[in-house]
Amino acid sequence: MTENNLAKNISPFGDGDAGTISTGGKLKVGILGLGEGRSTMSAVLQSDRLELKTICDVNEGMCKYRSHEFQFHDYTTKYEDMLDDAAIDIIAIYTPDHLHAQHVEMALKAGKHVVCTKPFIDDLKDAKELLELQHTTGKKVFVGQSSRFFEPAKRQRKDFEAGQIGELITIESHYNADHRWFLEKTWALETSFKWLYGGLSHPVDFIRWYLSDIKEVMGYGMISANGLKAGLKNEDTMHFIFKASDGRIARVSGVYTSPIQPPARESGMSCILRGTEGASQADYHELRYAITDKTGEEKVITWGDEKLKHYFRFEGQSHHAGEYQNYLEYFADSITQGFTAYPDMKEGIGTVALLQAMDKSLQTGLPVLISEVLKEYGLEDLMFEN
Repeated sequence: MTENNLAKNISPFGDGDAGTISTGGKLKVGILGLGEGRSTMSAVLQSDRLELKTICDVNEGMCKYRSHEFQFHDYTTKYEDMLDDAAIDIIAIYTPDHLHAQHVEMALKAGKHVVCTKPFIDDLKDAKELLELQHTTGKKVFVGQSSRFFEPAKRQRKDFEAGQIGELITIESHYNADHRWFLEKTWALETSFKWLYGGLSHPVDFIRWYLSDIKEVMGYGMISANGLKAGLKNEDTMHFIFKASDGRIARVSGVYTSPIQPPARESGMSCILRGTEGASQADYHELRYAITDKTGEEKVITWGDEKLKHYFRFEGQSHHAGEYQNYLEYFADSITQGFTAYPDMKEGIGTVALLQAMDKSLQTGLPVLISEVLKEYGLEDLMFEN
């Protein structure tokens, strides 16, 4: 098992699905959406496997700003310009969530491979049509769940696949952040804004990475005193329990409008695996990893300046360009070598289904079966497929 196969406990050559097999040279990328796309620009410009062809944003001022920042001057405000460019192999999409389905559809119809940031789509009503379109075009779609591609998470997965902690018993993950500054933004106070989808999608993806066959979820949430004072409409504090088809359980938590402890005591995002012979913990921003392996040896590993500079290239760790470069190059390899890169479209849709089940549990105060959510949208075939 190579470290590049970051998402599935299967051969990196996957199911041998169809895709462009390059005969050499760099794959050319067009980037849509230049907010989060800032990290993608940095990633592609520093990659030896990818070449940046064009950037695009509906806001020409943003195009000019990024053009100046990176000294890259091939930009357009029209998405169709990139889609019509036969030289572009991959469209990388970093637009608002409600536009993902439309932009992915347009890229596939134009014959492009697609990278789309998480969450893959914001409504499962678009899922079946997109699955059929991808099957028809034979193009690859990859969901940018970037947290899997951070150094501690990569090392944790490698050790797990090597049997260093035995069989998995349970998994715990959280994403806690002092995002009180969100409460000063009018868009964060709209009914449509939910930390469930924007924040918890990261730890939920960790759960699905190790326990893909989640059967049921139950959760509670609340709006904190800080959130209530600001006029927040949806939960900023949440705890969920998951149950897999084999009976194993997992836990996810998120708190977003209160201070967090010092990094030496608590990482903003962590993934904890507890196994029959050991345990491990990957801490996100601190580039820290701890393990008690099957021999009883205890190790705490941190990565120094070279890795810090790779992952955090901008002010205040605001963009994590290194993990984007890791997953973009992994996706590029899947195209040139002919294997499936995960999370693929099916896995991305499965994560959205789980998030919708979590949302339903918050509203009803009851456990929700994932199969019920999938059935509602005619997606029963996806149950446990990932």
